Amino acid sequence: MSEPQFHRDRREHGGAPQRLDDDLLAEIAEDERVDAGLDAFNPDEVPPATDPLPPDVPGPRPNVREGTEYRDEQAEIRREEEAGEIRDLSADDPFPPTRYDSDE
Repeated sequence: MSEPQFHRDRREHGGAPQRLDDDLLAEIAEDERVDAGLDAFNPDEVPPATDPLPPDVPGPRPNVREGTEYRDEQAEIRREEEAGEIRDLSADDPFPPTRYDSDE
C-alpha cells in the first residue's frame, strides 16, 4: 500500500486550506509515529483478532427449558429448598446462607 500523501491545492492561497481531510491527516500522523518508533504498529493496518461471527442460523431457537441441564438444575433447587438450604430473604434476614457449615 502506498503511503498517503497530503497535497495542497495550488489554486488555494498559501495559508492552510479551509477544510483539511482529518482522516487522512490522522493516518499520516500514525504512520509517522510508527516510523519515528513512538508506536510499534499502526492499529488501522492490523487485521481483526477474531474470525467474523457466523450469520444467525434461520429457524426457531432451541428451548432451554426442555434440556436435561435445566431439569437437573430445577431438581437441585427443589432438593435445596426441601433441605432448608435455600430460604426466602426478608427484612430481618437479608443475606443468603453461607456454605461454610457444609462438608462439600
